[in-house]
Amino acid sequence: MTSRERRVASRERHAVTGGKGIAVWLTGLSGAGKSTIAYAVEKQLILTGTLAYVLDGDVLRTGLNKGLGYTPEDRQENVRRIGEVARLFTDAGLIVLIASISPSRADRAHVRSMFEPSTFIEVFVDCPIDECERRDPKGLYKRARAGEIAQFTGISAPYEPPLKPELKIYSSMWSLERCCAEIIAYIEAARSTAL
Repeated sequence: MTSRERRVASRERHAVTGGKGIAVWLTGLSGAGKSTIAYAVEKQLILTGTLAYVLDGDVLRTGLNKGLGYTPEDRQENVRRIGEVARLFTDAGLIVLIASISPSRADRAHVRSMFEPSTFIEVFVDCPIDECERRDPKGLYKRARAGEIAQFTGISAPYEPPLKPELKIYSSMWSLERCCAEIIAYIEAARSTAL
């Protein structure tokens, strides 16, 4: 038996997981609510029997992406690595929710190119910067404005909002429940067309 014959086919995995995996890439400024929304969506999906997992950009920077800084090149590599892991999760048939600032349109477009069109959902978590600063529990914006943090997205480094995201979430105006409901509805529609 060859190694190819021993491998489990994607369709066999998807029969167990209930369908193809979907990558839901939440992008937005620090403090916009990406992680909060991603973890809430994950919990709701798990409660309904759907395999889901959050790849939190902050958590990944302490392990997989430890050692990467905030230069444009390091940010690009950070996003690329997250995209590679997300692709593996979707191939396994999971719904993977990625919470990552990922400030560059070009970097997000590169990650998108790694997925089948129906298995990648870009979600722009739109929140005004003044609200992000108000929410900031770590005081990062204050430190960035004082010049203590270099290359801080939205202050001393650019953020390029998506031009055509599949979904736009207004986290400063919508309840967490509504944000989750919008994303889950989109996931369900995308997953039904991806079968």
